[in-house]
Order: sequence, then C-alpha cells, then structure tokens
Amino acid sequence: MKAIRDMNLPKFVADDVPLFNALFQDLFPNIDMVETVNQELCDSVEATLKTMNLQNNHSQVSKILQLYDSMVTRHGNMLVGKTLSGKSTCWKVLKASLNSLHKQKPNEHPLVKHEVLNPKSITINDLYGVMDLNSMEWSDGVLSSMMARLCRDETTDLRWMILDGPVDTIWIESMNTVLDDNKVLTLLNGDRISLPSQVGLLFEVENLSVASPATVSRAGMIYLDINDLGWESYAQTWIDSYKDDLIRDTLHELMQKWIPKVLKAKQSCKELVPIPNTAVIISFCKLLDSF
Repeated sequence: MKAIRDMNLPKFVADDVPLFNALFQDLFPNIDMVETVNQELCDSVEATLKTMNLQNNHSQVSKILQLYDSMVTRHGNMLVGKTLSGKSTCWKVLKASLNSLHKQKPNEHPLVKHEVLNPKSITINDLYGVMDLNSMEWSDGVLSSMMARLCRDETTDLRWMILDGPVDTIWIESMNTVLDDNKVLTLLNGDRISLPSQVGLLFEVENLSVASPATVSRAGMIYLDINDLGWESYAQTWIDSYKDDLIRDTLHELMQKWIPKVLKAKQSCKELVPIPNTAVIISFCKLLDSF
C-alpha cells in the first residue's frame, strides 16, 4: 500500500488526489494506513525556508518531502511543472536541509553536492562527445565529463546531477541505460561510465510532451502545480522585505483587497502572451519597488 501510494501520489494535480484516495479506499477497504512523516527532515526543511526568507507553504513542503522519498528509492527523478511552480526552490531547499542535518549529525546524514547543466543549450556532440573521423581524435562531451567527475568522487557524499532543460528524444534516449537498473552510460568511443549509489540524476522540466514512454517509465515523477503554490507566498515574502510595520500592514491590506479582483478580471481578457498569475504579481511588486 505504501509503495503504491508513494509512487503515484507525487504525480497528481491537487484535483485528482481525492479521486485517488477514494480509489485507494476501494482497493484496500477497512485498512487505515498510518501516515509516516520524516519529522527530522520536515523540521529541517521548515528551518531552511525561514533562513532563506521563504514562506512555509504546506504544498511546497509536501513536494520537498516527496522528492526526498523518491530520491531515496530511485536514482533518476523528474521535477515536472510550469515556470514559477517552485521546481528549483524544491531541490535547493532539500539540499540545504540535508546539509543542515549533516552538520548536526555527520555520521547519519551525508553531505549533498550538485552540478547543473542545461542539455538543450549545446549540441548533441558537445553533450556526449564526438569522434573526429579525419583524425580519429575523441573530444569529451560536457554531460559525459560532468558525470564521470561525479562518479569518480570516492567520498560518501551524495552527488546530484541537475539536468535543467526540456527532455526530448534527441538527447534523452542515450540516457535510458543510465536511468534503468544498468546505471551505465556508454559513449561512442566505447567508454562506459557506471553510476555508484551516491549519484542521482534530477531532471527539471516544464512538461513531458515530447519525451518517450521508455524514458518516463524509468524515472520517478514529482509534479508541481503552479496553482498549489499560488502568488500569495511570493507577495508575502516581498511584503516582509520592508522593515516598516505600517508599510507592511498597508501593503498586505491593499493586496488582499485588490489583487484577487484584478486576477479574476484578467481571466476574461484575451492575452496575446499568456502570463501566469505569479509572474504578474512579480512584475507588479517590482513596479511598486521602483516607485
């Protein structure tokens, strides 16, 4: 029951969770599954959010814990969601929280390191490496070099390779043998890079519309809904940046009064370029700052 729940719950949008829970009750009638929460990590996440001047948003904390659970059981995971749904914040807060626990209990919690790469920012040859057919000289790729560097590290530290960019069949198919149980990347020159248990891959993507089922089925999925995070968290963080209590109270009151009305009116407008509500609020806050 726990395996089915933990594998599927992170994938759902908020509206589908009650439906999933109802189906779950039908599958396992008269059985109550006790919710287990990693309280130590949860406390560390909340403390990290406070340190980073971010809001303690329940849905965001839940996604961070789901990401951790998924990374414990799988070496390949995907954070899926629209821009401003909190994907980058999710893994950055998790990393900071785990490193905070490492400082307190170095024997129980390993240190976390990471490297970031956008696979679509360079060509496929620059990504994996290429053989010059004239000179037969091999040129290393950025992704293969990064992976080899992380895998050569013989410490017990956790190493995350963040692939922040669209997932499509042009470059991801070569990673399928890395994402499955083989955990091996084979290059064109015959080199094989094997992933140790301390190395994990984390993909940060907006959608999986052009990803193949072979890739999607191999990775753990955590879906972040932009509506779950909402615009209020950003607005509150911005308001808290002001020191004057009167300014903070006035801004909070005015935003609660007018912003929902404006955003509701925005729904009836035809936008040439659709803009998420959070992006509108960010622009609005920057304009107010400038005044």
